[in-house]
Amino acid sequence: MTEPNRGRGWNIAWQIVRPFSIFLCACVLAAGILATAWKYAFEHYIMPPDPTDATEVEFVIKRGSSVSSIARQLKEADLVRNKGVFQYLSEFIGKGHQLKAGTYTLSRSMTLTEIIDILSAGDGGTDVMTFTVVEGLSVESIAKSLVEQKVFSSPDRFLELCKTGEGLTEKYDFIKDVAEANDEGRVYALEGYLYPDTYEIYVGSSEETVIGKMLDRMNVIYGVTYRDRALELNLDMDEVLTLASIIEKEGKPATFAKVSAVFHNRLKENMALGSDVTVQYALGIKRLVLTKDELNVESKYNTYLNKGLPVGAICNPGNGAIEAALYPDAETLEDGYLYFTLADPETGELIFSKTLEEHNAAVETYRPLWEAYDRKTQQPG
Repeated sequence: MTEPNRGRGWNIAWQIVRPFSIFLCACVLAAGILATAWKYAFEHYIMPPDPTDATEVEFVIKRGSSVSSIARQLKEADLVRNKGVFQYLSEFIGKGHQLKAGTYTLSRSMTLTEIIDILSAGDGGTDVMTFTVVEGLSVESIAKSLVEQKVFSSPDRFLELCKTGEGLTEKYDFIKDVAEANDEGRVYALEGYLYPDTYEIYVGSSEETVIGKMLDRMNVIYGVTYRDRALELNLDMDEVLTLASIIEKEGKPATFAKVSAVFHNRLKENMALGSDVTVQYALGIKRLVLTKDELNVESKYNTYLNKGLPVGAICNPGNGAIEAALYPDAETLEDGYLYFTLADPETGELIFSKTLEEHNAAVETYRPLWEAYDRKTQQPG
């Protein structure tokens, strides 16, 4: 083979190999960058402060301490590298609300998960109890439930704190925003923010501690992803939770996203939401069939008289309803559904309509079922 032919052969071979070589180099470079980033993150945020130092350190958690205050204590004692990483990891693995008061023996060589496991197991020196808040309860219903679960002997202090948010604005910016707005007609500043879940507390914990547990959990649930999505929708946190609370009361988990889409469509069309559950909240009643006078009650919660969202949430929604408020059903949105009505009070089945005529026909069809349900559920005893 002549030299020119051999040169052309090498050129052709290089043209074939060159893209693979570039791709391989890019992969090696990316892997190197990721490895370097992980090494930096691990060394500065995750690894024990000193893997070789097994010296015992006494660590005390006082009763009523929140996960954020415990994380701060650990950082100050040089037992963790970053308090935020400890807090979010403990919440992520579901143990943030299980950290117990007591005296512990820790060391600077312990990993984050080892510390979390020890603090959540407890030292056996403090009596603990659990309580549960279910989705869709109002502040007043939660207060009643907590008394029934023997968390408190009286609901009064709990309700007082929920009404004003007293003492909570410095720690929770989202409560500060509500308190500073001071919306006339709003009943409870904390309505919508008490996240439904099962919590572990120390027997005799204060109302502030119990409320703090629920607000801490909401702060984790309503994280960066939800906040960014709310900005895309031009909604703030209070508006999202208010919408979610209506969705929670109007639908069931299977229909949350479709109910949300109807409300988003009505808001877009500048229509009143026309939600019975907001009137029920304003009046403090649970009947399905409302009179004309009841539907015309003067209240900032009445979404028949007032366009847009009501002055605040009407219950405390779970994650399913919050997610639905932020991510309404795309097909229902695009198809322009503007109405829905309850078909079966026993199952919560809903009928969705595009026009007022269709909606009114559905209402007349199913009204007898509502009336029968009211007669059954409103009977004394």
